[in-house]
Amino acid sequence: MAENKDVKLADELASDFQKLESEISKKIIGQPDVVRLLITSLFCNGHSLLVGVPGLAKTLLVQTVSKCLGLDFNRIQFTPDLMPSDILGAETLDKERNLRFIKGPVFSNVILADEINRTPPKTQSALLEAMQEGAVTIAGKNYSLDKPFFVLATQNPIEQEGTYPLPEAQLDRFMFMIKLDYPQYADEIEVIKRTTSQQTDEVSEVISKDKILMYQELVRKVPVADNVFEYTVNLVAKTRPNSEKADKIANEYLEWGAGPRAGQFLILAAKCNSLINGKYSPDIEDVKLVAAPVLRHRIVRNFKAEAEGITEEKIISDLL
Repeated sequence: MAENKDVKLADELASDFQKLESEISKKIIGQPDVVRLLITSLFCNGHSLLVGVPGLAKTLLVQTVSKCLGLDFNRIQFTPDLMPSDILGAETLDKERNLRFIKGPVFSNVILADEINRTPPKTQSALLEAMQEGAVTIAGKNYSLDKPFFVLATQNPIEQEGTYPLPEAQLDRFMFMIKLDYPQYADEIEVIKRTTSQQTDEVSEVISKDKILMYQELVRKVPVADNVFEYTVNLVAKTRPNSEKADKIANEYLEWGAGPRAGQFLILAAKCNSLINGKYSPDIEDVKLVAAPVLRHRIVRNFKAEAEGITEEKIISDLL
């Protein structure tokens, strides 16, 4: 961040984020923390898992964000009969009887994977491979996905019958697990007013694709002090029960702790959070602010924690 060019770009990122928040608020009432985390994961080149009950405007939120960022958007409704080719695409014969690859909906910038836990593991893994590699392989040929590439997968926490929960190893590929709660009373009144009238608020593009890719590079360049690295690694180590640095809370309430990817995402998210707030380097507070969405799906509670109603949020809060 020593170069003037990077400092100027960092200032632009903070300014553009404010414009994004303002533009998104034309369509989305409330939920500022959710919007912030979505944009943070995109600027960090990560993916997010959104957990919330039906009817909380998850699709509208992602559509609005993609419009403001000038990105192509595709929504895939995951169902038990969905096949990998329905997501990735498939080779077909054209009129000349030549094999031609027809791209699937994954070939877009922003993918909303709606109710990802409703489809079998074979189809889940097809999307997760695309997330990890940024490319898909069909009939031995490799096809690169457009950049930036951002997957937002949703899960319904109520109905669990007939679902295929994501294994911990696959959950670990998501940078954030974002919990979407019911709107505040005043916000809900405003939502009902807007959605039951003829009022239509259109949003415009705030940032271009090229600018997003520049911001993704910039986040990687942000310098981090050694004490922030040490705090982050210690925090992750404290979640691992029966290990050298385990916290007593982890030993009492956790079956498994977070892996090294948690530390990587904590640092990246803290870097982006510092830039959003007009700082050129993150401090420990930036790490604390992103700890819950990064760690909540990477720790596994034991039977005692479930029996006593000890949530992941409570455990993370006590560890900070």
